[in-house]
Formats: sequence, C-alpha cells, structure tokens
Amino acid sequence: MTSETTKERTYTDDEVKTRLARDLPHWRLEGGWIRRKYRTNSWKGTLMVINAVGHLAEAAWHHPDLTASYAWVEVRLQNHAAKGITDKDFELAKKIEDVVQWRPGKEGGALEGTPEKDQRFAYIKYDV
Repeated sequence: MTSETTKERTYTDDEVKTRLARDLPHWRLEGGWIRRKYRTNSWKGTLMVINAVGHLAEAAWHHPDLTASYAWVEVRLQNHAAKGITDKDFELAKKIEDVVQWRPGKEGGALEGTPEKDQRFAYIKYDV
C-alpha cells in the first residue's frame, strides 16, 4: 500500500488535549487545529520565526498555516489529507517548539545566545 491509500490515525479531541498538556503545554486545540502563538519583539523576530518554521515544514514535507503580524506568529497544524490531528502534527509542532524556543545561553557551552538585556538584539519573547 502506498501512503496515498493508507489512512493515518487521527486523534480525538480528548487525546489531542492530553498529549498537548503532556508534551506541548504552550499549544492548544482550537477549531480542529493545534495552534501556538509565538510572540516576538519586532518584525525582524517575526520573519526569523516564519523562516525557521518554513524550513522545518519543507524538510518534513508537512506544512502548517501561518498568520503573522509585527510582533507575533501563529502556527496552526492539521493533517489535511487525514482530516484531523495525526502524529505528523505533533512531531512537527515539537520540532518547531524546540527550534523557536532554543536558548543556547541557558544550556552552557560556547554559544552565548542572544543578549537578553539589550533590546537592540531581542527578537523572541521566550516562555519562562
């Protein structure tokens, strides 16, 4: 069987909510989509988030819907072919979360991370 004829497992709303609470607490289920709004400090940060999400989506071959404004980006995931939320949505959401929320300065090591106290360089409003 090819992937075109194999129906992917879709999750119920309760299953989605349970998994989001456990694995992706900043994401929510709304209107049949899992969603996350990333707040940024400026248009520069917004574009950086869009480009990072775009790269991950293209590499995964699973494409979210995006809505953006000056200081935020909303990512919405749903598997259109399966008509629901599948493992593809959870896996891509996790990868997006890991990349956008990455803070090398908090990990130690040689990479310092973006200076947090100098607003000239701020671009993501990280979750606490």
